[in-house]
Amino acid sequence: MENQSGRQQIDTKIKEALEKNDQHLARAKIQEYLDKEQNVPLNIAVTGETGSGKSSFVNAIRGIDNKDEKAAPTGFVETTMEVTPYPHPNYPKVIFWDLPGIGSTKYPAAKYLKKVGFEKFDFFIIISYDRFRENDVKLAKEIQKMEKKFYFVRSKIDHNISDEKRSQRDFNEERTLTQIRNNCIQGLQDQGLQSPQVFLVSSFHLTLYDFPLLVETLKEELPELQKEAFLLAMPNISLDMIKEKKKAFQAKVKYWATLSAIGAAVPVPGVSVAVDTALLGGVIKQYGFGFGLDIPSLKRMAKYSGVSYEELSKVLKSPLATVNQTPELLLKWLSQLGSLVALMAAEEGSRFIPIIGIPAAMGLSFTSL
Repeated sequence: MENQSGRQQIDTKIKEALEKNDQHLARAKIQEYLDKEQNVPLNIAVTGETGSGKSSFVNAIRGIDNKDEKAAPTGFVETTMEVTPYPHPNYPKVIFWDLPGIGSTKYPAAKYLKKVGFEKFDFFIIISYDRFRENDVKLAKEIQKMEKKFYFVRSKIDHNISDEKRSQRDFNEERTLTQIRNNCIQGLQDQGLQSPQVFLVSSFHLTLYDFPLLVETLKEELPELQKEAFLLAMPNISLDMIKEKKKAFQAKVKYWATLSAIGAAVPVPGVSVAVDTALLGGVIKQYGFGFGLDIPSLKRMAKYSGVSYEELSKVLKSPLATVNQTPELLLKWLSQLGSLVALMAAEEGSRFIPIIGIPAAMGLSFTSL
């Protein structure tokens, strides 16, 4: 509701500016709104006891392999000794903070939140690899007092499933998952937490178990602007996730198209083409980042999925995917699309029709984008 209200307000301001023929004001309002959406900060704290799998989770949710140069270090002993930020590789305003294990000598439970600087985090993810202990519950209660959100993640579920499969004669995966989840919830309730949310996750198999549900829950409970930042930063783990990203991008098309139309209102031949190619290049770049089609993302996906970068690249059909955008490349691509070329030509010619020339050019530019 908050975001819809914000969009309705910006739409009203843009409409009023255009009705007054104040293209400068309309452009400024659109750009201000788009910049605000693109630069909204989101700080996510990932914490838990030593060895719980915090660093692997931080890497997984950022869509990178543990061996990646930008990965949080992992190991069998405590590898996180300080509060460490790990920005998303494509969305640097979305930061996952790998926190030291709670209950260590340097970070005792009683002073943990104060020492890690709890105030800068939007919400907390508390991770355990077997069961949630007293320190986890203490931390959750303190977070609750400070009126911030927290979520319990039971990590390394793939190990549990593998162990149970080897040891049980009548193994049933769904039954085993239900037993683990219920055991965690009961343990937390026994220690005084009401209605705890527990998600069963494997950092090496994000499409399995509760990771998609965790992502959906986190997204839905965030304020609207942060919701979109979180959504676009998430790995493409399902078709539903991709559809949601598509919907988020589609909601912006009218703003990008209006910027293009305003650029067409400048009565100088050639100016609109320059504006449109720069604008189109920026939009395509955002699509590439959001859907993980830029070269670094594809290479990370290759390491993570076991499918070679070459094989992933073969699937891409667009000549604009995975390459650095240039005005020359965009114009070459546009020149292959007859209808768009006709619109661009008509746009250039309509500029010089007295009075109605610029409005007509604006409409054509809007359509061509």
